[in-house]
Amino acid sequence: MELIALFLLVLSIAFTLYSLSYVSKTKPTKQKPELPPGSTGWPIIGETLEYIRLAKKNCIEKFIFDRQKKYSAKLFKTSYAGEKMVFFCSPEANRFMFANENKLIKAWWPRNISKIFKGSGKLSESKQKELASMRKNVSALFNQLNAMEKNVVIIDSLARNHLETHWIDCEEVAAHSLAKKYTLSISFRLMLNNVDSETVGELEKLFNCIMSGMFALPINIPGTKFNRAIKASKGIREKIEGIVRRRKIEILENNINESLDESKDLLSLLIMEKIKDNEEVIESEIADMILVYIVAAYDSTSTTITSIIKYLAELPQVYEEVHREQMEIANSRGHEEPLNLDDIKKMIYSWNVVSEVLRLQPTIAGPFREAITDFSFDGFLIPKGWKLHRAVHGTHKNAKYFPEPDKFDPSRFHGNKIVPYSYVPFGGGAHICPGREYARLQILVFIHYLVKTFRWEKVIPDEELIRDPILMPAKRLPIHLYPHQT
Repeated sequence: MELIALFLLVLSIAFTLYSLSYVSKTKPTKQKPELPPGSTGWPIIGETLEYIRLAKKNCIEKFIFDRQKKYSAKLFKTSYAGEKMVFFCSPEANRFMFANENKLIKAWWPRNISKIFKGSGKLSESKQKELASMRKNVSALFNQLNAMEKNVVIIDSLARNHLETHWIDCEEVAAHSLAKKYTLSISFRLMLNNVDSETVGELEKLFNCIMSGMFALPINIPGTKFNRAIKASKGIREKIEGIVRRRKIEILENNINESLDESKDLLSLLIMEKIKDNEEVIESEIADMILVYIVAAYDSTSTTITSIIKYLAELPQVYEEVHREQMEIANSRGHEEPLNLDDIKKMIYSWNVVSEVLRLQPTIAGPFREAITDFSFDGFLIPKGWKLHRAVHGTHKNAKYFPEPDKFDPSRFHGNKIVPYSYVPFGGGAHICPGREYARLQILVFIHYLVKTFRWEKVIPDEELIRDPILMPAKRLPIHLYPHQT
């Protein structure tokens, strides 16, 4: 009996061991997702210098494509601007970021930008909420139909005045400098209801200091670009705070029950909303928010206009088609009659040209985000606190989505031929840039009057666009003007 009992015990143990072995083979332990593939480069500086080197040559796509081939087509990790960062560079990755804004990821700015605009290394939660609220106001002011109808008339007047003041009777102009002057004057008019040319001229120099210091080495000592940018930002905020203070008094002394839809500028809209909600109007907070939006509109739109001027000078057949379309619109209305939204809708080919310019030369390389929590994408773990970068060049310059990607071809945008989320100069989804229509009006109105009045050629034939650190022509794009015979 003892032998039988021992035999049964051995048999039971063997069966148990076999069962455990079978379970372990058929149900493997779930492994934690791996971090995205890639290299963080050198200690501290990471791969920042390599990125900047290629950016100055305006070939950021090489930085991206080399790593896509080596690591992954959709994303890779690196170290940039002193941060562990994941570059998202595919339509699927773009879509994921748009869908998870403020869910898995949130806005983040490199330390330089945060310091220049807010005076500290990071944005507080309250500041984030203020910016989100302002985004809604910007969208309402610039994207609602009645607001756009008013804005196109205002922009029309400013565009004509700008050309008459700075272009007419000139044989040669620096296109980039004048484009910045034009977009800054529009921002001041529509955001602050200020058209004082002396104020605009005074602040233009300060804005240029900000742009040159945004991606400079973060050394805050007198004489550095970074230090000058911080001082310029402070000077602009003080100027805007004074405007906010005076406007608040004007609104309180008048009828504050006036409909918000009748507000003539962004500043009035923000102040009136605060008053109606019984919230304190803090001049410094409003000045901070308006400064961010003016900088965004000022540089991105002026750079796009400059790029368009460059390509129209280099591609006479494209210029002729834009000129033909714009003259048809001009000949259909009275000589002094301003453009309207119906005219803008007719500028189909011209907007295709703008779209192709934005594909080839996006004004920024893409926005930055921060992971709010751990999450997975494409089988890889993105840890909480890691920074993300939506790399626009990863799709804009990719032959998979845009055949012959270096060729200038406006016909790409005729019809619905674009792969969804591959063309993203204004972002996408629910968080598309609220200033998209605002930029569209500025660009198309200006191009209408420019091609109607002139043809031009580059003074420096081989002048190229560079990124130092933002997109710009190497020599301010001087052009020789040839007025059309009337």
